[in-house]
Amino acid sequence: ASSPDEEWPEAEKAEKLARGAALKWASGVFYRPEKLEGLGHYRSRETQRNSSIQSRLKSTVQSYLEGVSAGLEQLRSAAQEVQSVCQDLGAARWALLDSADHFQGLQQMRALVEEHVQLASVVQVLPQIFSVHEVFSHTLQLLHGQHLLEAHAELMMVEHLRDDILSQLHLRGLSGAQTTVLSYFSGLQQLNETLAKQLWDIVGSSLRLVREDPMLFVTAVRIIEREEKIDDTLLLEATFLPPGRPKGWRQKFYHVLQDTITGARFRAAHVDAEGPGLARHLAALQKDIVSELRVVKDLMVQCVPAHYNILSVCTTTYHQALTSHLQEILREDLDKQGLFLLLEWALHVYRSPEMMGHPDLLPEVDVSALGPLMSPELVDQTERRYVVKVKASVLEWMQRTLEVEFKEWFREEEPETDHQGFFQSALPVIVMQMLNENIQVASLINDSLQQKVYSMALEELEAFLGRLREALVQCGKEHQQDRAVPKYYVSYLLAMLNNNLALSNSVSSLHPDTAHREVPASLRAALDRMQKKACQLLLEELLLDLQPLCLQLPSRKWLSGSQLAGSMCEVIDKYAKDFSRVRKPVFTLLLMDSELLVASQYLRALMQRKMVCKSEEERGQLCDRLLQDATQLRELFCGLGLDQSQQSLEALFALRELICLKDPALLSLEVLGFITKYPDASDEHISTLLDLRGDVSKEVRHVVLEMMAQHPQVLPEGYRPIFSTILVPVPELPFCLRKGKCA
Repeated sequence: ASSPDEEWPEAEKAEKLARGAALKWASGVFYRPEKLEGLGHYRSRETQRNSSIQSRLKSTVQSYLEGVSAGLEQLRSAAQEVQSVCQDLGAARWALLDSADHFQGLQQMRALVEEHVQLASVVQVLPQIFSVHEVFSHTLQLLHGQHLLEAHAELMMVEHLRDDILSQLHLRGLSGAQTTVLSYFSGLQQLNETLAKQLWDIVGSSLRLVREDPMLFVTAVRIIEREEKIDDTLLLEATFLPPGRPKGWRQKFYHVLQDTITGARFRAAHVDAEGPGLARHLAALQKDIVSELRVVKDLMVQCVPAHYNILSVCTTTYHQALTSHLQEILREDLDKQGLFLLLEWALHVYRSPEMMGHPDLLPEVDVSALGPLMSPELVDQTERRYVVKVKASVLEWMQRTLEVEFKEWFREEEPETDHQGFFQSALPVIVMQMLNENIQVASLINDSLQQKVYSMALEELEAFLGRLREALVQCGKEHQQDRAVPKYYVSYLLAMLNNNLALSNSVSSLHPDTAHREVPASLRAALDRMQKKACQLLLEELLLDLQPLCLQLPSRKWLSGSQLAGSMCEVIDKYAKDFSRVRKPVFTLLLMDSELLVASQYLRALMQRKMVCKSEEERGQLCDRLLQDATQLRELFCGLGLDQSQQSLEALFALRELICLKDPALLSLEVLGFITKYPDASDEHISTLLDLRGDVSKEVRHVVLEMMAQHPQVLPEGYRPIFSTILVPVPELPFCLRKGKCA
């Protein structure tokens, strides 16, 4: 047998811990000798404490033992009861088995009871079934008398009766009998159709009824809500769905209301595509839509349940209908006024306080939630169509202005002048005002259209300048055939130069953005071409008057003291007075071009090989004449305001130095200085000018030309060519044989 310590090792451990704790306590209490006097007191106290603990332990153990004893007794009693129940259940089982044959009779009784219940139900509803057709007639009378609620109540009763019968047949699988029931209740379809027609007529007149007779409209809404609840109930049960269900009358209500709005306002006859007719149509739409939305907001909302969101539905319907309606209108060939009206109406009027943003509609109507009335693509397309129409109108007006302008050229009076005496016409004012007005009108729509019209305006102005230039050329050709027509040809050319200058100064003001007013390079080039053509025609006039004088030089008569230069100065001075009627930048340009023309014509005349100096005396006369003419001409242009440094007549003074040179051997150096100053002078020019001297040998000529070949010249930047515009005539070669020999 094992020892108690082996069976209960925890007890031994607990005893050791208790002894250790006791020793620790004792050593702490009796560490002084005088404390031993209280040993007896401590012993008695611990003895009482141990006795108290042992008493409580005994009491606890006794309580546990009593509970265990009671539990065992209850278990014995439960086991006996379970055994008794098993015996009773066995006896009942044998009793049920003995009575099984008697239950067959109860099954037949159950079937009879069910049949009796069904027959009782049928007997109960027979009066209602037999009265169905009478109810049909009465309901139809109620509908004709517009007693809609009473009629609908009877209609629901008959439908409920029919649906109950069909449901019972459906549950029993008697589908064949359903046809008979549907045939018997066939009058329901006519009643439903009649009621529905009246309801939709009421809904179609809802905007009028809510003002005149809201009760009728409210009745229709109540009936629709009744039917909607029946639909929801049947769909929720999902066991049997009677024929004609769900009716979906609430959805039909929305469709009829939307069709009424769309049909009344947007399915009218053909809309007038002209501006005034379209303006009246849009104004009527604006007035009617605001008025009807007021009725919906103030009256109709109170007649329908809140979940109908009737104001939102009507607003969305109007918005969608307007979107489609505007697209239909845009399919027409609208004029520019019509296109502008549509853009203005869709982009500005529609959302303004005058229409959808009307104070009477706020805050319930939120236009920002509806989206744009015209898509960005449609807006861009419409803007482009508008620009095309405006372009055609601008082209027509410009062409008419051009025709009027050139008709005035053939009047028997000079063009009008401004307060400073400069010639002008109304052309630049008309053109710029027309273009600016169109750009400003486009700005009323948006920046995009304004930019499109601005670009179109610049293109048309450039094209107009091209046509104006062509008209000038044609007028110049006619004038060359008869210089007396037009009478004031030069004056009108000067007016055209002033007009061109006015256009050039005004074109930048067309730009919508004041910070970016750069004129396109192509338009600037067109203005320059126009100015050059007018200047060219003026110089051609000056040339025609100078040519008879230039034909007189060089000649012996001219050398002997002709007043040729004085006559030239008179012609130039006459034209200069005319040129003074043009503004300063162009006037200076005309003076410079006139001076260059005089110098080149003078040089061209000298190079026609009409005279060669026969002696040193003639060369002296030629030098004197050149000096006098060049000085007179130079003083004339200086007096007109052209600085000497800007004149090309200095070439005459340089040519004089070539003629006056005493020693021909020094010509190469003189010619080198000449071509350095006038690098566009060619070998032919120099050779022809040397011919004037009459004393240049072949050897000297060869040296000069050789020197020129060794010193090729490059035109410096800003150099005004003078010799390159002069063609040297080809000298006539002497025939090699005499006429007699040829014969």
